[in-house]
Amino acid sequence: MSREPDPTVPDENTGDAMTDVASAPAPSAAGGKRKRRPRPRPADSEVLRLSHLFDRGFGGIPVLLAIAFALSLATDSFLTGTNLDNLGRQVSIYAIIAVGQLLVILTAGIDLSVGSVVGLAGVVAATAVFETAGGLPVALAVVLALVVGAAAGLINGVLVAVLRMPPFIVTLGMMGIARGATLLLTDGRTVQPLPAEFTAIAGGSVFGVSNLTWLMLLVTVLMAWLLRRTVWGQYVYAVGSNAESARLTGVPVRPVLLSAYALSGLLAAFAGVLLASRLGNGVPTSGTGYELQAIAACVIGGASLFGAKGTALGALVGALVVGLLNNGGTLLGVDPFWLQIAIGVLILIAVGAENLRGGKSRLPGMAAR
Repeated sequence: MSREPDPTVPDENTGDAMTDVASAPAPSAAGGKRKRRPRPRPADSEVLRLSHLFDRGFGGIPVLLAIAFALSLATDSFLTGTNLDNLGRQVSIYAIIAVGQLLVILTAGIDLSVGSVVGLAGVVAATAVFETAGGLPVALAVVLALVVGAAAGLINGVLVAVLRMPPFIVTLGMMGIARGATLLLTDGRTVQPLPAEFTAIAGGSVFGVSNLTWLMLLVTVLMAWLLRRTVWGQYVYAVGSNAESARLTGVPVRPVLLSAYALSGLLAAFAGVLLASRLGNGVPTSGTGYELQAIAACVIGGASLFGAKGTALGALVGALVVGLLNNGGTLLGVDPFWLQIAIGVLILIAVGAENLRGGKSRLPGMAAR
């Protein structure tokens, strides 16, 4: 006579304890053994491993190396000192904007105004040192531009966090406001020439490395530390994961959102000042399309547009990829419109891959506030 199975003894076929005999599956006709649980296939494990690499920002590195290798074979101009220096200066602007954009994306939002804030901050600083009676001191002009950018970001944050307006609509409106203000301030004309003290901000170098590169690294390291080593950084990820759950656990959701958008505007303004310094003039159309470049850099670097996933290192790697694409396109004579299409496709692929890997099904910025 057979015994009833002991519910505390692990099943010899599965290794799992039978906690409820009544809920166990009926014995099969082949011998009464329980079916084995399906194990992850090797291909699935590889996908998960690659996903984790992208999440940490390392997944974009093979892409970066592949593009660099292809360009080195395609054109002799790529590895020249002049081109690499120009590439580093260009990528620095993208990376600083992307790191600011990342802060907003981590909260499950998006900032479409960063490109216009870049242009506005650049002409504010340029106008301040050029047109004011005697010209403002360069340091004061830079501070003024940074305040303008931070204010634009803070307004975005208030509308999103306090009035609960969708980030897409809010920042789209701010994009138009900032671009219009830029054109009004300059009458659509370039502000030039600028004093040597101002152009030296981006034109100088330390230990043979441009100031722009050092500033890019400083911003990236600082933001990486804030996100990973501070309570504020933990709050940012918590809000992006689920704002309502974060609020119920004591996370100050509104201040976190306000600070994220304000920092995004501040870093966009900083990039605008650096861009004006690099160009040697204040161009009212500068920064156009940079919001797309920043978003692309974030998603290529492993950030999720659904929030709570991404790193400052990943944003930097993504900015390098975007910079290489633009630089390579220029060297090879590719129409820049094709590059815009390529970057848009990269964003769609990255978001689609996130969905396939189990990303959330809600739209960015639509989480409960």
